[in-house]
Amino acid sequence: MKSLHYHIKTICDRNKDGSFGTLHARSRALFLAADQLHALGYKVKAPRNLKPKHIHILSQYWMSSGIASGTIKNRMSHLRWLSQKINNPSLIRSTNEYYGIPHREFISKNRAVDFDANRLNAITDPHVRLAAELQKQFGLRREEAMKFQPSFANRGTHIQIKPSWSKGGRGRAIPIANDAQREVLRRAQLLAGSGSLIPLHRSYKQHMWVFEKQMHRIGLGNTHGARHHYAQQRYIELSGNLPVAQGGKKRRYLSPVEKLNDTQARKILAAELGHNRVQIVSVYLGG
Repeated sequence: MKSLHYHIKTICDRNKDGSFGTLHARSRALFLAADQLHALGYKVKAPRNLKPKHIHILSQYWMSSGIASGTIKNRMSHLRWLSQKINNPSLIRSTNEYYGIPHREFISKNRAVDFDANRLNAITDPHVRLAAELQKQFGLRREEAMKFQPSFANRGTHIQIKPSWSKGGRGRAIPIANDAQREVLRRAQLLAGSGSLIPLHRSYKQHMWVFEKQMHRIGLGNTHGARHHYAQQRYIELSGNLPVAQGGKKRRYLSPVEKLNDTQARKILAAELGHNRVQIVSVYLGG
């Protein structure tokens, strides 16, 4: 293992900030940055040897490689985390604008995927199938659905997501609004009992491997399309408008009443999806 890799791994192992998905993404991004610095001719042996010029070089290299601005911003966020852990806040500027990183573009391509009955029935592992159904009915992230504990989460009128299940540690409540949601919660309770939708004989990592294998086999990939589908259907319920991704009007063409409904619906959706910025909802709705 390269020296810089070793030091990064040590820091990551000692600082378990965030969910499993966050930890995995962070270490992967930091290892990638170390590899790319080495490939660019900078033989940095430890994080304490990093200098502002290295951050500048990486940011410019990423932009010149055509990488999406959102991905670059995520990588910069991980580098800021590292600068905090090595007590070197001057290593990286607090704003991405300093490096010329463009604002994230919220594109209107519809990424919603309806987990229909035929696809769900093709999932052979019962824990994976119920987690996928929870994603469809409540817009959960994959990790949240896998770690879901029905005995804790089901509060009758809503489900409660634990901070330890969620991205960024943002727990939240999601309303139970229809019989389909109640039915999937009932079956999840029967299967999981007092536990979660990770079977007792598997670790989280082991079950993640099974989950990914099953979902890719039936063509549902990383399952994030279920969140898009939930968001769009929920937006219709809350606002009475079609989202742009389904052919609805862009905000500038909405009437005053429609704009008010749109604003309120987006605020509710941001909370239900576990985002702290309302603007992110545009990713799901298409504009």
